Amino acid sequence: MVLLRRFGVLLVFVGALFLSAGLACGPGRGFGKRRHPKKLTPLAYKQFIPNVAEKTLGASGRYEGKISRNSERFKELTPNYNPDIIFKDEENTGADRLMTQRCKDKLNALAISVMNQWPGVKLRVTEGWDEDGHHSEESLHYEGRAVDITTSDRDRSKYGMLARLAVEAGFDWVYYESKAHIHCSVKAENSVAAKSGGCFPGSAWVNLEQGGTKLVKDLHPGDRVLAADVQGQLLYSEFLAFLDQVEPPVRKLFYVVETRQPRTRLLLTAAHLLFVAPPQNHSMPQPVFASRVQPGQRVYVLGKEGQALLQAEVHSVSLQEEASGAYAPLTTQGTILINQVLASCYAVIEEHSWAHWAFAPFRVAHALLAMLYPSGLSSPALFPASAPEDAPAGVHWYSRLLYHIGRWVLDSEMIHPLGMAS
Repeated sequence: MVLLRRFGVLLVFVGALFLSAGLACGPGRGFGKRRHPKKLTPLAYKQFIPNVAEKTLGASGRYEGKISRNSERFKELTPNYNPDIIFKDEENTGADRLMTQRCKDKLNALAISVMNQWPGVKLRVTEGWDEDGHHSEESLHYEGRAVDITTSDRDRSKYGMLARLAVEAGFDWVYYESKAHIHCSVKAENSVAAKSGGCFPGSAWVNLEQGGTKLVKDLHPGDRVLAADVQGQLLYSEFLAFLDQVEPPVRKLFYVVETRQPRTRLLLTAAHLLFVAPPQNHSMPQPVFASRVQPGQRVYVLGKEGQALLQAEVHSVSLQEEASGAYAPLTTQGTILINQVLASCYAVIEEHSWAHWAFAPFRVAHALLAMLYPSGLSSPALFPASAPEDAPAGVHWYSRLLYHIGRWVLDSEMIHPLGMAS
């Protein structure tokens, strides 16, 4: 009974936190502000989103090989019998209905958008999985990761808006390829990029309050690590949980940001936030996606004496290093020094302060759990990714929740193209 009473008190506190967070939002855009419906702009002919090649990291990713009915990978495909979608199926084999689960989910979401946009009109698929070699070499149609679509009325004046609706539905790459159809594709099911937001490799390290360093992958709740406040003043902050966690032997591509004076080298994923110095020194540090950091910009690094942060010019930025494991540690402060470089704990949305505000209920609930259950027995239930040894791989449920809310209330330009797909 005592445990149930404590759990009830905790739920009341957390519920109140969510309610107060929604009511207390002030002027300007934020998670608590009601917004008018987003105005959608049709894609232009031959336009594609994101504005990168289809088979690159920022879009649907590399080609992984053709799937045939006799191959082991054929089990990756699932049929789509959604009655709100018309499948052309000119081969009369049902091939156009076969696709990966991710492609199916996005297609079903798009079907709803089409009916809402044009009552009485349905989504039509003209090409899905291709087993006959009718597409170009290394086409994602051969993996069931691409579809060509039109509207059921074949009204070409609708296709630009259809492409925009496909972007909003979450396809990883959308191309107004032909005046006769729109091409859409998704990341592979086993793509790490499709299942994670922003992280550091397991070999990254942090400074501990009691002295010495520790690998990120070895952090445990309660560890106090070097961080900084919004003014750039150093402090030690408690490690709370991993917001993203992918264990070895999974390997992942990281951006490499290097400085010379002093010499530092930081690996982090494209969607993770790094602080850069603004042109005016009196201004606050600016959070920037790792993929947008440029040589010549200045990042914040630990000085030789370890007592203050210094600005160091970025010498090079490259996407060329593959490392094992991926971890996104969250601290109470929301910042952390990784390999002596100041970084945000957040990713995907290019607003550190908004992300930190959105995690306030998480931090307070974590503090309440620590008081109510000093042994930490309740942590796995509400914070299932809080410890490396028993945490499931992937993005923390709270991060996923905030991401889906963010996609609804924020402009797409603020969300990294890689996103945090489910």
